[in-house]
Amino acid sequence: MSDRVLTVWLASTILLAGIAPEALAEKALVTAGKFSEIFDPKAGETEPWCINDHTFVRGEDGMWHVFAITHILPVDFFRDPGKNLLHATGRTLTQSPWHKESFAVTADWKKYGEWLFWAPHVIRHGDLYYMFVCAGNNQGHQYHIHLLTSQDLWHWERSSANPLLTDGFDARDPNVLRVGDSWLMYYTATSKPEGGNHIVACVTSKDLTHWDNRKVVFTHPKQGTFGGPTESPFVVRRGKSYYLFACDGGTINAYLSRDPVRWEFTNHVGAIYAHASEIVRDTDGKWYISHAGWEHGGLSLAPLNWHDGLDREDASLKPGE
Repeated sequence: MSDRVLTVWLASTILLAGIAPEALAEKALVTAGKFSEIFDPKAGETEPWCINDHTFVRGEDGMWHVFAITHILPVDFFRDPGKNLLHATGRTLTQSPWHKESFAVTADWKKYGEWLFWAPHVIRHGDLYYMFVCAGNNQGHQYHIHLLTSQDLWHWERSSANPLLTDGFDARDPNVLRVGDSWLMYYTATSKPEGGNHIVACVTSKDLTHWDNRKVVFTHPKQGTFGGPTESPFVVRRGKSYYLFACDGGTINAYLSRDPVRWEFTNHVGAIYAHASEIVRDTDGKWYISHAGWEHGGLSLAPLNWHDGLDREDASLKPGE
């Protein structure tokens, strides 16, 4: 497969990045190389399991972990809306295959108000790993986002603060970023609880447990309810530039801003053909973008290439995080 990028060039993005146009002639600010599969959830199974939205995290012992949505194909939400969180491990990020572990956790509606487990995002802070995950809702909208914590990435405990938030049409796909002395949680939602413009919203916390100050940070012109072009938001800071990656079906669109709580639709700086992508850095500092989905086979990685002249700048993602 050749470079899988649709090049998009807007003069406004160059000005925002503070980069001379001649230095980036006819290039997007971010592109991806060839995708290679690292994990097949069907391997060794009697039923065809799939993988969708996921998260990467590296343990203190150097082991890489993936947690993800999983279903048996064909997907039937009445049979299983996605109650089990897939767990896979690898000694190295790019090894193939990864090893499939037992489910990390299973949703329990009666005990914990968890209808499903979708789109986890895991970070480490202090001595704990924090998993932010969509727990759904039995009425099919007004989804909850919950918190689970672990000391070792193998045993998870629910937070007594759950749900951290409830939003419409269905708040999903959390992504957490440290900005100054606060934490920002980005997630996909709609402009009105009953539907509307697809948006990326964010809330703020000082302790990763109590969240407030909801803001709309990105608005897409498309309207609807479920799905839409703002799924799987992922924010990366490079120097003073903030990149928002958002999934629109089979395309990951990248937007640029100098403000971590505001992106404009017109400041589009690249498109990568992938789904439910996460951005991850290996221990050697190399950047990768992932690709997965119900109808997209297993989990794949591709090199992520930056064309913004900021490789020497500090970034929000550190090597091996």
